[in-house]
Formats: sequence, C-alpha cells, structure tokens
Amino acid sequence: MTRNLLKNPNGEEELEFWDLTENGGSQWKVEEMPGDCGYEFCNSEVTKYFATSFELCLKRQVIDLVAEGFTAAQLDAQPAVRVEDWYCGRTDCGCTYQMTAALLDENHLVIQEFKPEPVTLDPDSDDCSWRQVSHTFTDYGPGLSYISFEHGGQDTKFWDGWFGVRVTGSSVTVEV
Repeated sequence: MTRNLLKNPNGEEELEFWDLTENGGSQWKVEEMPGDCGYEFCNSEVTKYFATSFELCLKRQVIDLVAEGFTAAQLDAQPAVRVEDWYCGRTDCGCTYQMTAALLDENHLVIQEFKPEPVTLDPDSDDCSWRQVSHTFTDYGPGLSYISFEHGGQDTKFWDGWFGVRVTGSSVTVEV
C-alpha cells in the first residue's frame, strides 16, 4: 500500500509543514471549499484548499525518504514515484499555476525533474474548475534520497486579496 508522503496536502493544518518559498501579495491563505466564486471538488473528504494572491505564491516540501522508512536498497531499485496535484481558478479572475517536482540525491542535487509549462486560466474563455496534473518518475537511476514538491501561482489581474490559483489534494507516493 502506498501512502501520501506530503504532510498537510489539503490545508487542514493551515500552512503547517510547508516552506513558503514565495509569499507575495496578500500571501498564502487556506479557505473552505468551494470558496467565493469557486468550484466543488471531486472528493467530498477534501474540504479546504490553499489560495494564492496577486504576486507569486509558491510553497514546497522536501521529503526525506530514509526518514520516511525507505532503505537505500529499496530506493536504488528505482521504484515508481508518482506526484499529483489539483488546481483551479475562480469564476471572476484569471490565474496562473505552476509546479515542479524533483528527485534529489543525498546532496540535494537533481536526478530527474518534472516541470510542466505554467498554465494560465481565464474564466472568460477557459473551464477553470478543478484540474489534475500528475507524473510518474521511472528509470531515474540509483541514488534517490529526497523528493522536492513545489507548486503555486498568482492571479492575472493583480487584485488585492486571494484571487489567484487554488491548490489542494497534492500527493507524492513511492511504489515499493
């Protein structure tokens, strides 16, 4: 059975466990689902999300796989590592979303990285409801020790408050 290695993926504990690498504008905020001008989420157990502001907001967790109970032998066997994230916009303001997930060695050097192009959502022309992004790392070689997961964004109209992208339901799993 795989388990989510990210702590507090849905904001149930506010911003606990997250390193706020960018905290611009009105800063990160946790809100209740669906929020103002928002969308219902596909999983009724997820009741909160993280909201971004009018300047870039990014948050990150770096997972120490040995501290999480994995052995070097298990990790050198190159188990599949799956990252998932959910994001959405609002019905009244556009936003941008970005994420980066990286496999790191013992010196925190990148072994392999997943960094899709940033996404811009415009409520006048796009479906801004919840979308999922996912990636599975395979065939990355030995030496995996850490996984870095970072995501966030901002709004496109520079409105004061929390009109930027919303994120929740993030997960990182290692399939051993």
